[in-house]
Amino acid sequence: MQRSDDSVAPIIIKRKTIINSSAHHGGAWKVAYADFVTAMMAFFMLMWLLNATTEKQRKGLADYFSPTLSINRTSGGGSEMFGGDSVVSVESLPHQGTGVTSPQTPDSLGVHGISGLQSSAQNSKADQRALQIVQEKFMGKTGESSIDDSVLKHVITRITDVGLIIDIYDQPGSVLFDELKLPSDTLKRLLNMFVEAAPIVTNDIAIETHVSASPIVLQEHREWKTSFERASAVRLYLEQQGMDAQRIKRMTGHADRSPFAGNPMAKRNNRISLIFLRKKMP
Repeated sequence: MQRSDDSVAPIIIKRKTIINSSAHHGGAWKVAYADFVTAMMAFFMLMWLLNATTEKQRKGLADYFSPTLSINRTSGGGSEMFGGDSVVSVESLPHQGTGVTSPQTPDSLGVHGISGLQSSAQNSKADQRALQIVQEKFMGKTGESSIDDSVLKHVITRITDVGLIIDIYDQPGSVLFDELKLPSDTLKRLLNMFVEAAPIVTNDIAIETHVSASPIVLQEHREWKTSFERASAVRLYLEQQGMDAQRIKRMTGHADRSPFAGNPMAKRNNRISLIFLRKKMP
C-alpha cells in the first residue's frame, strides 16, 4: 500500500542562539583582584616588619623610603614645570645646602670640624686599647692574674660595641651561687679579680644576670626574682670590696629570656655579665 503524504513526519530544525551575558564585563575584574591581592600582601608584610624589627631598624626603613633630595621652590626663568631647570641641577637646589657638587667644609663635618673627628677617633682607639689591657689582665695573659685555670674555665671575655663583656658561667660541679643565693667562693675570686682590674680604666660598669629555664612552668615566674636577686648580690659584693658605687650605672636581671646554650634548661645559662661600658665620645 502506498503511504499518503499526510503520514510523513515534518522535519524540524532548531537553531540555538548562545548569548554571552558576561561578555560586557571584559577583564577589568582581574585587574581589580590583582590590586586587592597585592594590597593584602603589602599589608601582611607591613605587619610582619612591625613585629620582627627593632625601633632602630624601623627608623632605618623609614629613612630609606623618605625623600632626601631637596627641591628649590623658587620659580626659574622657563615656562615649564621646573622653570627651565632640571630637578637635580645645582640651581634647583637650595643655596644654603651643600648641593650635589659643593665640597664639604670642616664645619659641616661636626662641631669641631676635621680636628674634632680626628680627636674622636683617637679617643675611641685609646678606649679600645684600654679595654684590651683589662681583658688581658683578667684572663692572665699578662702573667699578673691571680686566678688559676680551674677558675678561669668559668669565664669568656669579648669586646663589642657595648664594651668589654666578661661572661661568668656555671660549670658542672661548680656553681656561682650557693643555696642562700650568695656568691660562691669561685665567684668571689672572680669578682675580686674584677675589682683589681677596674682601676685600669674609668669606664662605667653594668651588671647583667641570667638563669636557666625551669622544667616546670610556675605561675609566679621565679626566674625574674632570682636573676634580680643575683644581680643585687653581685653589686653588693663589689661595693664591699671597694668598687666605687657611682661607676655601676645599671643592673639588669634577664631571667631565662636570653639563653646562651641551645638548651634553655642547661646550667650554662646560669651566668653573669660584667660589662665595662664604652665611653661616650663627644
